[in-house]
Amino acid sequence: MKYTAQASSAGINGEVKLSLEANSLIVSALFDTEEIPFVSINELILENYAVTVKTDNGEYFFSRMGSWVQPFYDVFKDMYNKAVLRAFFVSDNLIIKAAGCYEYSEEGFSASGKAAFQVYENCAVILPPDSNARRIPLCFTVGMDSGDFRLNLRLNNGDSYTFAKLGHETEVFIQRIETQIRALREKALAALKEFDLSLTPIQASKLAKLLPEGAAAPIGKIAEIAPNFITAFEKRILGTRIGESYKAFKELCEPSKIWVGFKKNYLSDDSDDTSCDIPPFSFWMIAPSSDGEYAVVEFSQTDTATFIYRTDGDFDGCAMRLNRALEAISFRREVIRLTDEELLKSENADYCMASKRTASLKYVRANFAGRIIHNSSWKHKLEEILEMNS
Repeated sequence: MKYTAQASSAGINGEVKLSLEANSLIVSALFDTEEIPFVSINELILENYAVTVKTDNGEYFFSRMGSWVQPFYDVFKDMYNKAVLRAFFVSDNLIIKAAGCYEYSEEGFSASGKAAFQVYENCAVILPPDSNARRIPLCFTVGMDSGDFRLNLRLNNGDSYTFAKLGHETEVFIQRIETQIRALREKALAALKEFDLSLTPIQASKLAKLLPEGAAAPIGKIAEIAPNFITAFEKRILGTRIGESYKAFKELCEPSKIWVGFKKNYLSDDSDDTSCDIPPFSFWMIAPSSDGEYAVVEFSQTDTATFIYRTDGDFDGCAMRLNRALEAISFRREVIRLTDEELLKSENADYCMASKRTASLKYVRANFAGRIIHNSSWKHKLEEILEMNS
């Protein structure tokens, strides 16, 4: 579908044809064509029968569209939101859609406005027609309040998100989120019981709150609840590369301060159980340097380096943000190590959109300090970081 409009911008003007693709808007004049990637768009505005597109590179104004202005804006907004959902790595089943007003506060940033809302199996998504879209991970939810046609979700790091003016969808929207939070707790509980058969029901219940799926926690806090879980963790990683890394971490820093996490690996519906060589669990660890200024991150995947991050002197806060960032990008580790220049490449558009809209990912990327390749000098370089000898 092509739409006719009068364009006004720094780069292209006059009568144009507008066409929407999966990742961009194509603007074609008689002798000029310009592509506006969705990743560069910061806001879409429909006002006075015209559409304004605000981007990193300036503003575009499209008018004289007649009765097609509303259909164009609606399709544009829908395709833009689909690109945002791809950037949020949302791939599970849609539970419910709604629309209303939102307000949130996270890590020193706040925003409010009108938006579409969507709930999935592991998250709720706020989709305004601008760069303030947010993915809310339900696994980290620790508080939920509803009343006066409003719903407020609080996460374990203090972030707060409010949904309001959902109309007749309010009650069912709240019910669906409650159902998904319960389902995630039950899923975490089942994974923990499978991981460590010795856990008592009380231990498993407490660990499900501390270690929801995709989360890590300090060994000291885990041991307070279930010392046997640490024993099970050590047995499962025995003889693996991450087991060797864990041994080195314990020698070089206080073991109780090391964050450990695990994630159950689920086969997709079309996987052949007999041919898939997928381990039942994936592991990762976060260890502090002696002065707490650096965090060292290790993954169980064999093709992964050891990642290093500056903590700004707050190791636990950094570890929590790393946790949030990894869950947000579905553990796609390349996102957290790409340089700013690499992030701007067209093939990394989804990663760039995710970085703009995920506070923890933005923080983690900004504090990336390097990586250590696993070779003969790995432990020596690790000692330099953890013991701050250089």
